[in-house]
Amino acid sequence: MNDGSLVAAGQSADARNEDLRLQGITVHFGGIVALDDVSLTARSRQVTGIIGPNGAGKTTLLNVLCGFVRAKAGTVSFGDRELKRIRPHRLADLGIARTLQGIGLFSGLSVIENVMVGATNLATAGFWPGLFGLPRSDADERRLRDLAQQALELAGVGDYTDAMPDTLAHGQRKRVALARALVARPRLLLLDEPASGLAESELAELGELITALADECTVVVIEHRMDLMMSVCERIYVLDFGKTIASGTPEQVQANPAVTAAYLGSDVTQTSQELGANG
Repeated sequence: MNDGSLVAAGQSADARNEDLRLQGITVHFGGIVALDDVSLTARSRQVTGIIGPNGAGKTTLLNVLCGFVRAKAGTVSFGDRELKRIRPHRLADLGIARTLQGIGLFSGLSVIENVMVGATNLATAGFWPGLFGLPRSDADERRLRDLAQQALELAGVGDYTDAMPDTLAHGQRKRVALARALVARPRLLLLDEPASGLAESELAELGELITALADECTVVVIEHRMDLMMSVCERIYVLDFGKTIASGTPEQVQANPAVTAAYLGSDVTQTSQELGANG
């Protein structure tokens, strides 16, 4: 790919170990056990899914990985490195990017400026000096803008560079938020409900994009749209009440009686629209 490639310069994705491993993750909120000895492996250049009913612990697991929640027990490793005391503001430096359930765009910034915020780890002088008119090289400004434009094109919203977020439809804003995650050229991409608010007609295109992203980085997806998950994931983990109740290929998970029971006794593929959007 060009300079906007998600793969870090000078490194081959084929040659790197970029497996994500969470082992024995346990989280307590007061007397409530949010996660109980949860383990997960997301392989390099694959899409790994996490599903489960409302309150199953899905988003809590991502929050542990991103440093927003401290685990009572367990370890997190990415590639050959164990990640200890993860801090959210250091995620980009670790090669980790995440989208949120909410969109989280800055209403006072244009679309391309919102995406450039996600490229602060690639800037020589940082993004904020340029935004507030402080000295920074024109070359650095152009490079960040080019990277942001490439990310917008990849996310399918390249025509909205100068638009303000509030003028865009919900699905378009979701794509801008995805572009902001992609511009940092992550080695690990965490997608939290990427299909939320999208129309059925948009799911196939989103699925193709997620599959393409896995050619260049490790992708972990939380999603309640089972039709999307069954089409893009190579392995799925199912959480219920903070425990892993099943894992395997989409076909294995779909046929697992424990998964059916977790979804109130209904077939997973038929109840996808009824599941809650929050982990």
